[in-house]
Amino acid sequence: MFTAPDPGRLRLRTSARAVVGVAPAVAVSALATGSLVAAIAGGLAALLALFTVTDATVGAQARTTVLLPVVGFPVLALAAVLHDHTLVRDAVFLGIVFVGVYARRWGPRGHALGVFAFMTFFMAQFLQAVPGQLPGLYAATVLALTASSLVRFGLWCIERGAPPPAVPAPPAARGLARPTTRQAFQAAFACGLALAVGQVVSHERWYWAVGAAWWIFVNTASRGETLVRGFRRIVGTVSGIVLGVFVAVPLDGATAPSAVLIAVCVFGIFYTAPLSYSWMMFFVTVMAALLYGLLGVLYLGLLGLRLAQTGVGALAAVIAVALVLPVTTHAATDAWIQRALHAVRAATAAAARRLAGETADGVADSAGTAPGGSAAAPAADPAPHVAELELLLGRVRLSLAPLLHPLSPLRARKARARRVMVLLDDCARQVRGLAELAADPHPDASRDARLTAACRRVEAAIHALVSGLETPGASPAAAAAAPPAEAPHPASERALAHLHGLETALAGLAAPLRSNPRAPFVEAA
Repeated sequence: MFTAPDPGRLRLRTSARAVVGVAPAVAVSALATGSLVAAIAGGLAALLALFTVTDATVGAQARTTVLLPVVGFPVLALAAVLHDHTLVRDAVFLGIVFVGVYARRWGPRGHALGVFAFMTFFMAQFLQAVPGQLPGLYAATVLALTASSLVRFGLWCIERGAPPPAVPAPPAARGLARPTTRQAFQAAFACGLALAVGQVVSHERWYWAVGAAWWIFVNTASRGETLVRGFRRIVGTVSGIVLGVFVAVPLDGATAPSAVLIAVCVFGIFYTAPLSYSWMMFFVTVMAALLYGLLGVLYLGLLGLRLAQTGVGALAAVIAVALVLPVTTHAATDAWIQRALHAVRAATAAAARRLAGETADGVADSAGTAPGGSAAAPAADPAPHVAELELLLGRVRLSLAPLLHPLSPLRARKARARRVMVLLDDCARQVRGLAELAADPHPDASRDARLTAACRRVEAAIHALVSGLETPGASPAAAAAAPPAEAPHPASERALAHLHGLETALAGLAAPLRSNPRAPFVEAA
């Protein structure tokens, strides 16, 4: 985990910035209000802002951060006012769950505001907030968000000049077929079930079960993904409880060492979140134990209760995705694979046009036009398509995770999924090579008819994979059908090598993608 690749040390810098942003947020909240509860609320608000606000530009991130208290304050007021009105409180909480998940249809901003609304209500239950505490909680939240924003957008603005690529939106759909609508119903059902069972387990800590069910639905799209995420949450919670028994309980709320360890947990949450949900939950669980220690309510039985409620929430999430508008792992994976293949085609076409001398604004230079196309084609810049492909492959991996899990009993489907992932990674490697060559245009390549023919074969192969049709003209003899250039350019030869490698990988994908997913499958050597 801690030796995983970290290009540009982005995870390291983001994690360190989180600690630097949360620390002053807690300090200023504590100094201004003189309340430990308000200080914890401020720290959690700052952590959520740094963790969930992921808009593509710095300006958009700042605007979303400003909107957080606009959404959070009414929710906090409702939670505090309804503290002693159980039935109404529960109904409002489930309404917030539904709206919070549904808001994801509006992209990163909707996701961040939905999470903040849910967590504000959750935090009110965690801190047992009552109406008299609202002024202090409001002040702490505003001060904490201001302090963390000064760090994020001023002192340490990692994103300036290099905005992160946007996560591809899910395929367009209507009604209950829309992923966010379907998940809103699933999450509401799961959280309702978790709430009911959680209150039977503990009338005071029922919200843990609801929180577990909610977070399991983040970044999942199928039954298999939800099952794996629930399992990983339990693993992370168990390991965090074990450490909490030996660290948080003996500390018994000692302020200085608890604060240091909470800072370590904040760093760990941000550092491990992109790679491992289990590790992230480990740090979240340890941090929760330390916070309960500061509040003076930590004891061994409380940690055991957290594990029980986590199990309730995970089971509720699994039941929800199995019964409410279910989506199979195969259906979800197939959709992401098709989108990845379309990104391969777009990147290949753009790279080929760029190699032929077309500029990034879609205009061909005097040396010629793009292979098989015209100067009026879309901009010849493969970089955005390559970035999209990398993100889509991440979604494919997430979708295939249930089949690739070591405990998966479906051997044939595991072998098929492993083969698909290997070949898609090979496609991405060849596309990256093409994009690197295309970064320096080579007008002489426009005269190599083999480049045009290879691009057409790649496009035909991808069309066949996504449509289930036979690949027209994609036989090995097709490579020889195109005459070589009179004076082959070195860039053309390297591009052809990548294109031929891409053809081979696409041809290999035909067997695992077209065969019956439950039929025996033998991996290629």
